[in-house]
Amino acid sequence: MDINHLKAIIEAILFSAGRQVEKKELLLALEINENDLDTVISSMQEEYKNENCGIELIKIDNSYQLCSKPDLYEYIYPVLDKRTKPNLSNAALETLAIIAYNPKITRAEIESIRGVSADACVYKLLEYGLIEEAGKIDLPGKPMSYKTTNEFLKMFGYASLNDLPELPRYKLDENHQIVVDEILDENKLDIDKEGKVEAPMPEREG
Repeated sequence: MDINHLKAIIEAILFSAGRQVEKKELLLALEINENDLDTVISSMQEEYKNENCGIELIKIDNSYQLCSKPDLYEYIYPVLDKRTKPNLSNAALETLAIIAYNPKITRAEIESIRGVSADACVYKLLEYGLIEEAGKIDLPGKPMSYKTTNEFLKMFGYASLNDLPELPRYKLDENHQIVVDEILDENKLDIDKEGKVEAPMPEREG
């Protein structure tokens, strides 16, 4: 099948679906192999990068979706949704980051890391659909755990959680205070690797 015809079919499927379409669905509809699909998708993504194009083709885990470009959001939102534009506070963003880097984390663990109550932030993130319940943990009281959603990936432009930036490393100074190196080049990382470890997460009991 001609590649331009394949592009037209994929575009029609994604536009009509209005949702994330799994790769296996596209493979079934097109009756082509995975390598050919990847080639066609990559070509489409490059074409959509044209500054005169208002949409883009994004990958989320093992699915694809047509979306408007983020820099056009201010023009789209007033037309499609009359509610107040979502606005995340620094506290909510901190909570969201903790959950993103620690899937299936409990509210108590979030509060242990931040040092303050997380109730309001968790509620707001649930309301915006950026996090969801991930099941109860086998601990006393069976606390609920949380994880990020595909909506989070779309909002921040990640294909999967594997694309999250690497966490900063830290070391202790002479006063046993944590010193974080926000930027480490490869040479420095090799030299200091022995003395640096990833930021600690709270240990679960039981």
